[in-house]
Amino acid sequence: MKNITVIGAGNGGMTAAYHFAKEGHSVCIYDNPDFSTQIDAINADGGITALAEHHGESMMFAGTEKIEKATTNIKEALAFSTMLIMICPSFAQEILFNEMLPYLTNDHKLVIMPGNYGGMVLQKMKNDAGKKELDIAFIDAISIPWACRIVSPGVISIMGIKTFLPMSIMPQELDTPELQKKIQEVFPIPLEFLDDSIQAGLENINFGGHPLLTTLNMGILENFEGKFNYYRDCCSTATANAAAKMDQERLSVGVAWGYDLRTELDAMNALYDSDYDTVYEFNRASTTHVKIDSAPATSKNRYITEDVPYLLVPCYELAKAKGIKVPIVESCIHIASAYNNENYFETGRTLEKMGLIVKN
Repeated sequence: MKNITVIGAGNGGMTAAYHFAKEGHSVCIYDNPDFSTQIDAINADGGITALAEHHGESMMFAGTEKIEKATTNIKEALAFSTMLIMICPSFAQEILFNEMLPYLTNDHKLVIMPGNYGGMVLQKMKNDAGKKELDIAFIDAISIPWACRIVSPGVISIMGIKTFLPMSIMPQELDTPELQKKIQEVFPIPLEFLDDSIQAGLENINFGGHPLLTTLNMGILENFEGKFNYYRDCCSTATANAAAKMDQERLSVGVAWGYDLRTELDAMNALYDSDYDTVYEFNRASTTHVKIDSAPATSKNRYITEDVPYLLVPCYELAKAKGIKVPIVESCIHIASAYNNENYFETGRTLEKMGLIVKN
């Protein structure tokens, strides 16, 4: 049994805390005092409940699990364990890390799910804060293991789980078999260790499906308030074709940077143990993704506000650094920026923010 601290009590954080506890680990979950709803519910009920059924569909890993500590005190949370699992929107990574910095030690390992190049950003923040001597391992996962939702305070539903989870470890000198083993010991599925944070960012399977399909379907999504199934209803033969073209742009960036990336189809089939012939078929039929109608209802949804600035913008910047054109990626960023009156090219995760200096 391990002590594990989960940072963030959203959909993924609540599910992580529950599943780690179900696996026999002792779990602490933290969230900021301004977002204490789930923490308060856990303390009132003594744990987290996962439903056996939701909207008439069978869910996974049903039950109720005790959570050892639920707190809004970051010092307490970091003292509970040296294994930290941060699960939050990418825009909150820097905010939470600033809270954590005064209490971090060389013994801490920080797994970021999804990473979205977060390890590079937080490493730069640590160094810029005058803490270069702090030898923290940053682990960027490409995603979270679960397809999950919070149903009500303290109650979750788990629709599916990936068959394995790719992630990277930085700095390079801390990427040892011993550390890989320690990380694997806390996760309920096998892990695959990638070369670095850039590869982990480029391998995030939300890259194609989320931002492009959301952008292309925004009128319907807004007018019908997202009251249909996103994967099944927003993916058509034409939109899947556009997504495939954008995926080719991502793959070309990978080649330029020396990575042999999985195609979106290969990744989804591997992660969900399926054998679909096309992305269109996967989105229309995947039993994990069509269980609950949960389409975005606004351009402020994370499929735009997270996946565009923290996945598409880094890809665009990596492409530009190598002199590669990625017109569909670039167009999607422009349109999303227009939707939300924001310049994601500037506010997104740039190479400068990652501390990445590219010599031309």
